[in-house]
Amino acid sequence: MKSMNIVVLAGGTSTEREVSLITGKGVYEALKTKGHKVVLIDVYLGVEDVNVDKVFDDTRDWAAGIEAIAANEPDIEKFKALRKDGGKCFFGPNVIEICQKADVVFMGLHGANGEDGRIQATLDLYGIPYTGTDYISSAICMDKGITKKFFNMAGIPNAKGYDMNLDEEFKEIGYPVVVKVSTGGSSVGTYICKDRAEVDHALNEAKKFDDKVVVEEFIRGREFTCGVVDGKALPIVEIAPKVGFYDFANKYQAGQTNDICPAVLPEDKTLEIQRTAEEAYKVLKIKNYARIDFMMNEKGDIFCLEANTLPGMTPTSLLPMEAAAVGIDYPSLCEKLIEISLKRK
Repeated sequence: MKSMNIVVLAGGTSTEREVSLITGKGVYEALKTKGHKVVLIDVYLGVEDVNVDKVFDDTRDWAAGIEAIAANEPDIEKFKALRKDGGKCFFGPNVIEICQKADVVFMGLHGANGEDGRIQATLDLYGIPYTGTDYISSAICMDKGITKKFFNMAGIPNAKGYDMNLDEEFKEIGYPVVVKVSTGGSSVGTYICKDRAEVDHALNEAKKFDDKVVVEEFIRGREFTCGVVDGKALPIVEIAPKVGFYDFANKYQAGQTNDICPAVLPEDKTLEIQRTAEEAYKVLKIKNYARIDFMMNEKGDIFCLEANTLPGMTPTSLLPMEAAAVGIDYPSLCEKLIEISLKRK
């Protein structure tokens, strides 16, 4: 792959902000080892002290100051106060201008205003190439309630349940039950409830993140994920938290889960999950790459949970682990995601 000028967009204002920054740092450093000129930008804070016309000749360490992910969700309001202009425009200073100078933008964003299609649509209007899927499939997959409707229409197995606005009446489907905000990520806003009192608490807490939730039966069993790159499934990862379920802390604090790749499964179950992942990818109109999450109950039945259109690329992330299982190292994976995204454009 020839040397390119690449912008890695990260940060943002979602609850997955810190996760995104670590993804961005990893991709930034990996692409530099491949000989590319790379700039890492916080999409919300932007950068002021820069010559836009010569930005790719700026030799500063663009990842300086990015630390490990904290165990708790970030204080987004405290962070927003850092914007000198009050944040009237979502894009920080010089973000669009620098992206226009790039050969491609690597999307290292997660969550709202990054994974929901808004930035993708903006980049489309400016004619700026970027990695990952388009704005339509991003918007579909960001909303777990809409995703569930697509799964049901296509016959893709998923947990029994429904989506609801928070001003609607909760309908009992048995306990334990999972309540999760419709547009959350990294398990932020996900609650496992044993009774109605816990449901009421979860619904009240969910108001901090969204005005809609998905209510589903709790699947007791094993959790898996399967990356799909250019329409083809990668090896499966089994995710086994040492304590509790796969929440924010277990996802991003090293040593909190046992991630097994390839997952130890009978061949027929491996093929079933991989085929279902590829089918979900198609049904949701995803382009280029994604990661599809699953549960398997004690009977061996599989349930498709959701699709991640910009899967994490942190040191503990799962897509790089799956790629490594088929001989694709981390820097080569970053390049591959760029190549297939540009090919589709």
